[in-house]
Amino acid sequence: MSMASSSALALITRLFLLLVVVVVLTASGGVQAQPIVPAIISFGDSTIDVGNNNYLPRAVFKADYAPYGVNFRRHEHTGRFSDGKIVTDITADTLGFDRYAPPYLSPQASGKNLLIGANFASAASSYDDDTAAMYDAITLTQQLSYYKEYQSKLAAVAGRAEARTILSDALYVVSTGTGDFLQNYYHNASLSRRYNVDRYCDLLVGIFSNFANVSVAQELYKLGARRIGVTSMPPLGCLPASIRLYGKGRGGGCVARLNRDAETFNRKLNATVRALKKRHADLKLAIFDIYTPLRDLAEAPAAQGFTDAKGTCCRTGTEKTRIYLCNPTTVGTCRNASSYVFFDGVHPSEAANVVIAQSMVDAGIELIT
Repeated sequence: MSMASSSALALITRLFLLLVVVVVLTASGGVQAQPIVPAIISFGDSTIDVGNNNYLPRAVFKADYAPYGVNFRRHEHTGRFSDGKIVTDITADTLGFDRYAPPYLSPQASGKNLLIGANFASAASSYDDDTAAMYDAITLTQQLSYYKEYQSKLAAVAGRAEARTILSDALYVVSTGTGDFLQNYYHNASLSRRYNVDRYCDLLVGIFSNFANVSVAQELYKLGARRIGVTSMPPLGCLPASIRLYGKGRGGGCVARLNRDAETFNRKLNATVRALKKRHADLKLAIFDIYTPLRDLAEAPAAQGFTDAKGTCCRTGTEKTRIYLCNPTTVGTCRNASSYVFFDGVHPSEAANVVIAQSMVDAGIELIT
């Protein structure tokens, strides 16, 4: 069985399990043709940006050009940092959605489109608002402000009572943090002098704790949110851009030092999430582990049908910021993106996102039951 078919089968199996949950929870005994949750509401960075940065004239990081989207519907470069679907798209498919929540800054984020959620993510946004500001991205603080605005718009479309139901039953996804290391800490001498890695992780997790308890999730909690999933830090040392910048080039393996930094952050994140769950008994909070599946793909790609985990499907640039992204002046790509773990210097291919999304679905089951 091929990697794509086995991954698809695994997702179908998980979808079946989720549908069984719906059957159990539905008193009428019948499963309606509706998504398992009414909406998906996303905050974060380029891992789940679906095009918000397209509407930011000064944003440094954008995916509004070929070859991004080469394997997306109609071969459209929507602003997703991949050849095709990203993990939230695949998760939405698995949960029964037939379309995706639009980028909040787009004209599509209006009317009935708001009923299925909204996406506030912005490439280069990070836990630390200062990191986002360096690259003219939407800070997490601003994303929260947009969310409050979204609430009012949703109430105008659905009515206040229905809007409250949608917001309380929605799945909330927070995915960010990579930029704090790659675009800030690792080349910001002033920051690295003030904080060693352990203290910097404390800083970020502290920001997350405020973000999840005092700022965003506490605010979301007050406004009715009850199901929040936050992604772990990815294996920073296995990203092709990291290998190129901090390792031994394309031929080298994962940079162990950077992976240890990610593991330190993830340990602290796990402890913080456990504490937050104890604080609010009715708040369902889960970690979507992207570190483990992506590290496994990077270290043993052939085990899941991939042939290249160190290179990139598209040709990346040579300038400081473009080393992370596809080169807009050289649109050539590999022949088969599904054989590559990474599409550009930081972001997985759609095929790899399918594998990562399986982990998200596994953790997400506890959020919807």
